[in-house]
Amino acid sequence: MFSGSIPALVTPFDSDGRFVERAYRELIEWQISEGSSALVPCGTTGEAATLAKDEHFAIVRVCVDQARGRVPVIAGAGSNDTRVAAANISAAKEAGADAALMVPPYYNRPSQEGIYQHFAALAPTSPLPIVLYNVPARTVTDIQPETLIRIVKAFPKVFVGVKDASGVLQRVSQHRAALGDDFCQLSGNDDLALAFNAMGGVGCISVTANVAPRLCAEAQAAGTGAKALGLHDRLFALHTALFTDASPGPVKYAMSKVRPEFPQGLRLPMTWPGEASRAAVDAGLQRAGLL
Repeated sequence: MFSGSIPALVTPFDSDGRFVERAYRELIEWQISEGSSALVPCGTTGEAATLAKDEHFAIVRVCVDQARGRVPVIAGAGSNDTRVAAANISAAKEAGADAALMVPPYYNRPSQEGIYQHFAALAPTSPLPIVLYNVPARTVTDIQPETLIRIVKAFPKVFVGVKDASGVLQRVSQHRAALGDDFCQLSGNDDLALAFNAMGGVGCISVTANVAPRLCAEAQAAGTGAKALGLHDRLFALHTALFTDASPGPVKYAMSKVRPEFPQGLRLPMTWPGEASRAAVDAGLQRAGLL
């Protein structure tokens, strides 16, 4: 259903923290023209945790409107409250999204049974296909392979894929062995995307694609051979640099270098990256040939 390079879009804020719609539309247009195959508004990189619900889905609506059906829109919609998560999926549908990206409940730290029951409660009324998003470094909740397989087998028409940011590459093979090649596996880590695809993945929901959309799209299109490895090597320093300080600080700093007109605001508690991180981003951009 989804494949290729899919940017987890940054959300442009001015210095007062206000959403800048014009800049967002320009970013989306640039992403599509550079070869991105889908868009993820209001995910982690989009600072969704700082958005009010109405604002969140108004931004999704802007993304859908600007995309105009040229690429799918996968809206961030997760919550640690099952009832809120259900309402978020409906709001994403109303905003025109093609799918919802859903983390397991964070902070609550449910058991594997609790994770299963959370998604089982969402499935019967979900108006959208759901891409599971496993990012234990942020949620402190890890969807174990057995649980993910159980969820997908119980509701195969609802749960169509996973954004896997666990960093555990063997899970690609575990998921594929149980669910087949039709289950969409997307890397959630730019630096592991090549290895992820070599094991059966089909794309990456990417932070780096915000600043290097064409290179990321070319890397995904290249498969897993020599050209893909060359592009991976070219981008690797940038992939790692974008996580040398709290994200999305480094990627917004990178945007200020690649697209100086892009608004550079962040909403607290996110802050501008420190000097060492900025130097790492500069070096990564230089290595990628983007400066």
